Amino acid sequence: MNPTRLSSRGTQNAIRFALSAALFLGCFVPTWNGQRAYAQATAKHTIDDTWQGTLHVPRDLRIVVKIEKAADASLKSTLYSIDQGGAPLSVKRTSFADGVLKLEIQIIDCTYTGKLSPDGATITGDWKQGDTSRDLVLVRATPTTTWTIPEPPPKVVPMAADADPSFEVATIKPTDPDFRGKGFGGPPGRFLTKGTTLYDLLMYAYSVHTKQIVGGPDWMESQRFDIEAKPDIPGAASDKQNRSMMRKLLVARFNLKFHEEKRDLSAFVLSVNKGGPKLDKSEDDPNTPSTFAFRGLGNLVFRSISMPDFASWMQTVLDRPVVDHTELQGRYQGALKWNPDETQFAIFGPPPHPSTAADAPPELSQAIQQQLGLRLDAAKTPVKVMVVDHVEKPTEN
Repeated sequence: MNPTRLSSRGTQNAIRFALSAALFLGCFVPTWNGQRAYAQATAKHTIDDTWQGTLHVPRDLRIVVKIEKAADASLKSTLYSIDQGGAPLSVKRTSFADGVLKLEIQIIDCTYTGKLSPDGATITGDWKQGDTSRDLVLVRATPTTTWTIPEPPPKVVPMAADADPSFEVATIKPTDPDFRGKGFGGPPGRFLTKGTTLYDLLMYAYSVHTKQIVGGPDWMESQRFDIEAKPDIPGAASDKQNRSMMRKLLVARFNLKFHEEKRDLSAFVLSVNKGGPKLDKSEDDPNTPSTFAFRGLGNLVFRSISMPDFASWMQTVLDRPVVDHTELQGRYQGALKWNPDETQFAIFGPPPHPSTAADAPPELSQAIQQQLGLRLDAAKTPVKVMVVDHVEKPTEN
């Protein structure tokens, strides 16, 4: 997978900006008569079973779809890309009617629509991910042909909730001038940034918008840095612990000094729409790092994220702060597609122009209401402001 990404992943909360995404594309055609006979004898036209096929993008990637029928006759599916580690991907919606199977894999911005063959052995259909479509044939697996799904890698033990880590080692260097984009991320036990300004670091560490940062020299907004750091406590840090470590780094290496004030600013207020939220509760373990990822401008996927963190990340692509007034507890997952305008995604570079295509998604406020059951309203409201009293370029490594 190589998605455009603006994400938060626990200790490795990732903001990645690259405008390309591909997961899998291709097909597999059955060749064994025995497999067809097995399908005819045991399944006929039922759909709840294990299906598998090969996609070519450009290397072969084997995928497996397991479809189960619940007691109420509803269908639930799980998808695996076994050549990409085999981690399960939840299928948001599964339907089968009049011989047509429809899958919506929201987390990878993908839909699949396929027709079951008369003998019940294959499903021939269209795999669409983002703006790319490819033919895909799924084959009903048999006891002898079922592919083995690899064991998932062992989970990194999270840091204790009351741990107060710092970065034991941190390297800060200027970004290569040829590098385009920004990134926050890294595997468990490391923290990386690439192409990030001090404004970006302050936004992340203190959950503020650039309009909440007052004072300081001009280079805070223009000079870019790459950071590679290692916590002094093993394990996976939480979002809160990661931000705390970054705050300590800014004080120690940038000699940051500031004070806070409350000022009335133009902001966006995030609240629950009339009729209630349309958000899905996260299916992830509570210790799973949160994700806020863009697969293209205005094409957002999020998972295991709280509403305060959702609001905090939304303000990184909007032209003013976002204040959470939803009062929603817990963590959520879902997707949001909208038609961005010139006021959004300033950190990407030149502002986007709204699409005039007939099938373009709605503008942001409508999309949030229709797809998430929330509201995003412009308002003037008291907002925390950071007043920078002193800051220096980072000390030598």
